[in-house]
Amino acid sequence: MLEMLPPINIDPTTVAGATLWAFALYLSLSSVREWLMTQLMRWFNFAERSMYLSVQEFERTREARESQNAFYASIFSIFPFLGLGILCNYGVEISLGRSWAISVGILACMAFGVYELGRQSQE
Repeated sequence: MLEMLPPINIDPTTVAGATLWAFALYLSLSSVREWLMTQLMRWFNFAERSMYLSVQEFERTREARESQNAFYASIFSIFPFLGLGILCNYGVEISLGRSWAISVGILACMAFGVYELGRQSQE
């Protein structure tokens, strides 16, 4: 079965650069991250409510389901940042060259990490 599929060549430096940029954006855009997780939790809770016919059963398992939905929302909120990270990495590769992609991603992670620490200490 796998012989029928064409080979997929994934460059490890591209994956590393894109994930570094995704992490940097995840750190820096905390308000977007929180909004996205809230919306996903609301949607998961709404979608799961329609699966229950009994109100008693729904209320009995509510706390466990809501915590599970919060976990799923935090996992799924990563994917938009991965998409933006791929775009940022591609932009750096086009403008500065492939050799700079990981270096600039590491610098972005450090800079946005310091920014996030400063933002949290002001609250």
